Amino acid sequence: MTLKIYTKTGDDGDTGLFGGGRVPKDHPRVTAYGEVDELNAVIGQARSVEMMPRIDEVLAPVQRDLFALGAMLATPDLEKMKEQLEKARISDARVAQLEQAIDDGEGELEPLKAFILPGGTAKASALHVARTVCRRAERAVIHLQRDTEVPQIVIVYLNRLSDLLFVLARVANKRAGAGEVTW
Repeated sequence: MTLKIYTKTGDDGDTGLFGGGRVPKDHPRVTAYGEVDELNAVIGQARSVEMMPRIDEVLAPVQRDLFALGAMLATPDLEKMKEQLEKARISDARVAQLEQAIDDGEGELEPLKAFILPGGTAKASALHVARTVCRRAERAVIHLQRDTEVPQIVIVYLNRLSDLLFVLARVANKRAGAGEVTW
């Protein structure tokens, strides 16, 4: 017997959560983990454009992190959320790794003296799109946090990730010899 991708359980506009329970598909929890899922897909797309090994090597574990964050956000039980964060190793140490990647990227760049317009190469443009989706995911998690306890590390991680995506976009342009257009 093969499993089918469709279950029909969501045909009335609700969805099941990890650990049980159902909520409407427009519930803030579903929005939050849906935004994280979209971010993961957009990062996957950015990785597939103009392969750049050092950039892509930084982003592969980020995708694993985002998969774990999405699962955690789909879990209404706070203790199970924390267990998933620990299992996924999303902690201050992981945030420090993102910060190190930001610092490494900035080491390749001229200091930023003005706002830059998103764009440049296909790789950089894809990373800029990922950055804006990351910010949207962060806002969705903050919205969820108003009514539901969400570990603060989730917001810290997404905030740092958006900074990393910005720096990686700049690095991609620099490595390709594309200039930045300032505002």
